[in-house]
Amino acid sequence: METKDPHTELIVIGGSAGSLQVILEAVKNLKADLGFPIVLVLHRKAQAESILPKLMQQFSAIEVIEIEDKTEIERNKIYIVPSDYHLLFENKNTVSLDSSEKMNYSRPSIDVTFRSAAEIFKQSTIGVLLSGANSDGVEGLKYIKKNQGRIWIQDPETADVDYMPKQAIQNVEYDLIIKPNNLANYINQLK
Repeated sequence: METKDPHTELIVIGGSAGSLQVILEAVKNLKADLGFPIVLVLHRKAQAESILPKLMQQFSAIEVIEIEDKTEIERNKIYIVPSDYHLLFENKNTVSLDSSEKMNYSRPSIDVTFRSAAEIFKQSTIGVLLSGANSDGVEGLKYIKKNQGRIWIQDPETADVDYMPKQAIQNVEYDLIIKPNNLANYINQLK
């Protein structure tokens, strides 16, 4: 039976305090041939060298790449936005990094990337917002929904820091409330 869900071309996942464990658990269980890329926008401290891609690669069957300016986005890969840069989609294949002012005290800003993804991928976008301590991501989720994309929000009761998902649930029309142990399963079922 045909589902009414549109074809998925991109998943963007945003998170802050408490989200890394959810992501590590999910990447362990993702199938290798997803058919679309996953882009992770995580609030973290700026540092010279990021250990996050290496750490995640230990858990993942999918290649994990830290984005550089003009990185070409490919299916079946996980991309991490580097600390201290905003990520913008130029088109469905290329991204650019931007060091303009912080949004919601954050660079990278989840709102900036979610909005940019929605502008390019429209209804083929899924925005996922996880644990965090500020409301970054809420406006971006609204923009994804305005462009007919789908919205998944972590169940605040399962979040280490529930402020971010609570703000999203209160302010955004969402499609799914997810528990961390179900995230990979939902992603694996997408077409």
